[in-house]
Parts: sequence; structure tokens; C-alpha cells
Amino acid sequence: MAGYLRFAALGDSTTFGIGDPTPDGWRGWARLLADSLTTAYDVSACHLAVPGATGTAVLDDQLDDAIAHHPDIASLIVGVNDTMRSTWDPARLRVELMTCAEALTGSGALLLTARFHDHSTVLGLPHALRRPLLRRLTELNSVWDEVHRRFGGARVDLGAHPEALDRSYWSVDRMHPGERGHRLLARHFALDLHRFGYDFELPSLECSGGLPGSWRRDAAWMIAEGAPWIGRRARDLGPWVVRQAVRPGERADRRTPPSGPRLSRSA
Repeated sequence: MAGYLRFAALGDSTTFGIGDPTPDGWRGWARLLADSLTTAYDVSACHLAVPGATGTAVLDDQLDDAIAHHPDIASLIVGVNDTMRSTWDPARLRVELMTCAEALTGSGALLLTARFHDHSTVLGLPHALRRPLLRRLTELNSVWDEVHRRFGGARVDLGAHPEALDRSYWSVDRMHPGERGHRLLARHFALDLHRFGYDFELPSLECSGGLPGSWRRDAAWMIAEGAPWIGRRARDLGPWVVRQAVRPGERADRRTPPSGPRLSRSA
């Protein structure tokens, strides 16, 4: 073994592992990466991600536990849930993400982040509905760009990889990666960690250890979880999306995240 390594994974349902079922529950890219790290290191993994988490939830409910773990590596991937809510506020999200990133890197962690692809394309939304959601995604990515410029670390730009728009890499709901997608994300982060000097076996891209595909299980999950989530988002966000679709020139939603000095937890 090369030594002791602490890994903290913060974020939402993607990091939690939704879309990659195993007999023991959801797995996902963060656990796949942690398993690969164990081929060379004695790993202590702290998985804090929660389905549905927003930037506020990560800051309030996950950050302190992550810092207490004293991570050498910390993943921070969140924000898509924020864009899907009527409470969307990019300026507030910027403060939350900058605060989290500063605290994690200040504790000595190498930061893992992601830049998001256009998930409305994977969902197959019509152009009139894609446009306002894409505008929010652009604002979200601008915040992540600032985080990466300021705090560095490893980053996967999903928009730069054609697999991100290939539906075979996504689960039945098209919002979460399937096993292939989770494995690919783990692989990309592992390759970046190699460039930072970590030496361990790369996560395999071959599907294994998960539950085989089943339309019954997919249908049951959509009925129990997917459809209710879509219903909640439709009730919350639907009126705004419709207004934006019929008035494509409207810019009232845009509140550009201000740039500024580094932030502390008290911000």
C-alpha cells in the first residue's frame, strides 16, 4: 500500500449513486473511484451526498462532516437541482459553492469538480423549453468555471465528452447516469488523479457487480421515485418554463453571479 488516503464525496443524487443499482444498494462513480483507490492506498471514504441536494444543503448539511474527515481528496458536484427549482438564485449558489470549495481546499483537500453538459438534450425536451433551462445551466457552469480557476483541482467537463449525450450511458430517467455513465465518470476522475501523482488501478469500464437490466425494476423505480419527482418539478418550475418558452427574449430570470474576493464560511 502507498499510504493512508481520506476521500470525502459531497453532492447530490449523482454522487450518491442513483442509476447504478447493486444488490447492496446504489453504488455510483464515487464508490467505484474509492474502490479503485484501494488497489494502492488504505482508503477512508466518507460518502456524504444525498439525493435532491442543492448548494444550500451541501453547505449546511455536508460540509462540516467533510472537513471533520480531513480529506486528502474531496469531490464537490452539485447545482443541477438548483437550476430545476423556482428558487434559482445563481448569486446565492456562487457564495455557497465558493464557501465550500475554499473550506475543502483550505483543509488540504484536492478538489474534484464537474462542468455540466446540456441535460435538456438528453431528456429530449423541445427547443422552446430547452432554451431557458440551458440559460440557467450556462450560469451554473460559469460559477463552476470560477471555482476551478480559483481553487484548481481535477475537473471533468461533461460537455466535452460525446458520451454525455449518448442515452446508453444514462439510466431510465435520463437524469442520472446508468452504470456505464458512472463508470466513465469514475474513470475520468481517476485519469486526472493520475496526473496529480496518484498511482492506482483505473476503474474498469466493463459493467460488473451491478444488478442486470430489468424493465420491471425500471418501471417500479419510475413509478415510486421518477414520476413523483417529475410531478414536483413540473408544479414548481412549469409555469416559469412556459412563460420563458413563449417569451424567448425575456431576460428577467438572469441574475449574473457577481465576481468578488474569496469568501469565508461566514459569507
